[in-house]
Amino acid sequence: MDLGLGGRIAVVTGGTSGIGMETARLFLEEGARIAICSRDADRVAAATRALGDRFGADRVLGLACDVLAPEAVTRFSDAVAARFGAVDILVNNAGQARMASFAATSDADWRQELELKFFGIIHPTRAFLPLLERSDAAAIVCVNALLARQPETRLVATSAARAGVLSLAKSLSLDLAAKNIRVNSILLGLIRSGQWERRYQAQAAPGESREAWFAEIARDRDIPLGRLGLPEEPAAAIVFLASPRAAYITGAALDISGGQAHQP
Repeated sequence: MDLGLGGRIAVVTGGTSGIGMETARLFLEEGARIAICSRDADRVAAATRALGDRFGADRVLGLACDVLAPEAVTRFSDAVAARFGAVDILVNNAGQARMASFAATSDADWRQELELKFFGIIHPTRAFLPLLERSDAAAIVCVNALLARQPETRLVATSAARAGVLSLAKSLSLDLAAKNIRVNSILLGLIRSGQWERRYQAQAAPGESREAWFAEIARDRDIPLGRLGLPEEPAAAIVFLASPRAAYITGAALDISGGQAHQP
């Protein structure tokens, strides 16, 4: 299926690894040009080089940028405008989880978690909005988590922040519809990532294979499909929701959790 992304410009925050990197790769495979960012300049350089070597350096822009610093995000948007002259798609993907119970979460932890989750969307959206407004097929996709609807006590601050971000994305979809900018979310379950790889290295029994360890995690978390997701699976959903093929979808939140969601 042709998603109609040829020649489009997509921006992916947190685009140097995992879901962000896979999303950038899929956009490029569909004929788009992409701009990626993360806080780590070395990771940005490595990801930009890898994608550029495969798809052409002229189609890839990478810049170190902390999405919590509005001046840095403005510099990033200015660089994208200077390089490509337009933006059609923004994927708000920067974020991480904070594993702690309510009793173990300090006021500073709460503030940091809420700031990252909210301003990780607010700053990029604000900075790229003037460019998106000029597109004839503008879309924003916010990478969220199933925690937004199904909180966990061991992730109390992240769960609360994720719920707020789901509401924020819905509000943006209503606010920006008049400007023909679609806003959708994906709600992630457990996805195999660098973080989960590090947990395997630290927690697996001697000689226990990755597949056996991950299968046990899936059983423990009651994932009906019996496995964790792969980064390219949510990436495919992001690219579809961002594409003109999804032109009549806005305000949606797509569950990508292997059936882990409890609600109908």
